[in-house]
Amino acid sequence: MATQSERRQATQAAILKAARRLFGERGFAATTIDDVAAGARVAKGAVYHHFETKEALFEVVFDQVSQELLVEVDRAARNEKDALAAMAKGTQAYFDACAKDTTGQIVLHDGPAVLGWERWREIDNSHFGGRFPVALKRAMDDGLIAQQPVEPLARLLLGAVTEVAIACSGRDLQKAGTDYAHAFQGLLDALRVK
Repeated sequence: MATQSERRQATQAAILKAARRLFGERGFAATTIDDVAAGARVAKGAVYHHFETKEALFEVVFDQVSQELLVEVDRAARNEKDALAAMAKGTQAYFDACAKDTTGQIVLHDGPAVLGWERWREIDNSHFGGRFPVALKRAMDDGLIAQQPVEPLARLLLGAVTEVAIACSGRDLQKAGTDYAHAFQGLLDALRVK
């Protein structure tokens, strides 16, 4: 027999699964709490019991998708020869992941609009964006690029990637992402100490 805690966790998991599917397929604006409740096979009150608002529910979904995206990015970049190559490969993986399924809808299209720019960046920096300063510091320590303040360089590069991702979110990100990933590779190569 399931405990109250196990039932609560199962209900919350069902709500999150339904919300993720619906937000990804329809978008935030076209998804109602009634839709989520029906998809999770729970009462509307159960959704509000676990999540005060649709925005709060979306934020949890967004964070889950961002965590999974980070796992994909890390997996792609893991075996690269150095920190700069890993950044380039990870960025390509980011674009590729956002181009398929529902990830782009949640992360790039609805994320900034629903969460607001500052909260969106805060969550993104705790996942994908947070990797940039670490990788650049490693590249400097390994002598791949000149020593310089890490934070400004990381923000500039992340800003470029963010702009591309947002700009391409309504288009064929797969093709555009490949083109932009090659351009990003060129930026990173230009930083290398000759």
